[in-house]
Amino acid sequence: MKKYLNLFDLKQKVDYKTEVLSGLTVALALIPEAVAFSLIAGLSPLTGLYAAFVVGLITAIFGGRPGMISGATGAIAVVIIALAQSHGVEYVFAAVILAGIIQMAAGFLRLGKLIRLVPHPVIFGFVNGLAIIIFMSQLDQFKDPSGNWLTGEALYILLGLVLLTMFIIWGLPKLTKVVPATLIAILVVFGLVVVFGINTKTVGDIASIQGGFPPFHIPQVPFAWETFMIILPYSAIVAGVGLIESLLTLNIIDEITETRGRGNKEAVAQGAANFMSGLFSGMGGCAMLGQSLINITSGSRARLAGIVAAVMLLVFVMFGSGLIEQVPMAALTGLMIMVAIGTFEWASVKTFNKMPKSDVLVMVLVTLVTVVLHNLALAVLVGVIIAALVFAWDNAKRIRARKYIDEDGAKHYEIWGPLFFGSVAVFNEKFDVLSDPDEVIIDFAESRVVDMSAIEALNKITERYLKVGKTVHLKHLSPDCKKLLKNAEQIIDVNVMEDPTYKVLTDKI
Repeated sequence: MKKYLNLFDLKQKVDYKTEVLSGLTVALALIPEAVAFSLIAGLSPLTGLYAAFVVGLITAIFGGRPGMISGATGAIAVVIIALAQSHGVEYVFAAVILAGIIQMAAGFLRLGKLIRLVPHPVIFGFVNGLAIIIFMSQLDQFKDPSGNWLTGEALYILLGLVLLTMFIIWGLPKLTKVVPATLIAILVVFGLVVVFGINTKTVGDIASIQGGFPPFHIPQVPFAWETFMIILPYSAIVAGVGLIESLLTLNIIDEITETRGRGNKEAVAQGAANFMSGLFSGMGGCAMLGQSLINITSGSRARLAGIVAAVMLLVFVMFGSGLIEQVPMAALTGLMIMVAIGTFEWASVKTFNKMPKSDVLVMVLVTLVTVVLHNLALAVLVGVIIAALVFAWDNAKRIRARKYIDEDGAKHYEIWGPLFFGSVAVFNEKFDVLSDPDEVIIDFAESRVVDMSAIEALNKITERYLKVGKTVHLKHLSPDCKKLLKNAEQIIDVNVMEDPTYKVLTDKI
């Protein structure tokens, strides 16, 4: 019989065995990436490992998404490269601490809801681009220290072990799900290499992971305004990149598990994690989609696996470095390739002919920016901007005006569709000021006045009619619009009982 417990704020039951084994698998997968990312940033491997431990542990305990894994990431490494090269590791620690403060502020201000503005094609592009990056990053394992592609026996051995790992991960779940297939694959390949003395690249060939407990360390930087201005741009970008990656990963895990995480709580936890990471000699980090998918596909649904992964990572660093350094990179490479295959949204490719062309463009562009620039935050930002512009363009063409003259000789313009900056030009073209009768009624019962551009358009159209001595009535405007109109008292004729309840330029959510 399975044993269960309630852990922290979890309401669902937790399977000890699944969570522990899944956490152990994730810990093994975290090591090479943490080392690689720290080397990318020009830092010590322990800087990345310490970040993976601190960030992973704090977010596992306090984060808004049980089952999600956080640690040192490539996106953060890319941001801090320039700072590490120009000012050194102490400034990196300071920048990570400030980034944590910014992220906590975003969470306390409840800005996590802004992730709702990310359209689905952008998420598809983000996921597909990340899958391609994960796959491409594994190709380095097929090169020698000089950067040349492996050939001959070395290539065949590595390729064979990688394919064996992938086969076990693919096939074992079809037979049994008692233990995570990823962990069995790593252990099988490790056993084969040790028993038969196979000569292949191991974790220790990348760098030594031996170390102690993360040392508490206040960054040795001048506490001056100049220092603040140096680290602020990097901190802001790290905070933004971290939140975007984390909240998008949260949404993706939500869809897979059919549960709902808490974005603002995750933002606060990510901020606290980075703040502590900077104080304990770490390079900072955020959520990791690849490791999160390993965790979820291994059966984890709770916080315990993330806690085990972080703790075991530290145990490996402090006590098991000699053993872990013997783990074949082929096993971890095969694991990450399977993660890349599972991460890619194959359904998005199948629906190319069914999706609007604008959505396909956004998805492909986000994927390309992600792959080419390795900047996930920029890719998402570009995608959101383009999607917003496409949306604005489409809605700008939807504004309509039904025109008729009543029995009293007054001309009515019944406006349909949103009036905003994109539709102002089309809106102005609907009116024939010189030919219209002396009394004109513009009815907004089926329209929405959205922004200041729309307000200004209303001002101008009423002024045009007033200049030629004609009377204009604007009906069914909300009180917000009436207050903003400069000449409201002279030109507005409103039936208060029929006024819509929508608001302009306010956010009560």
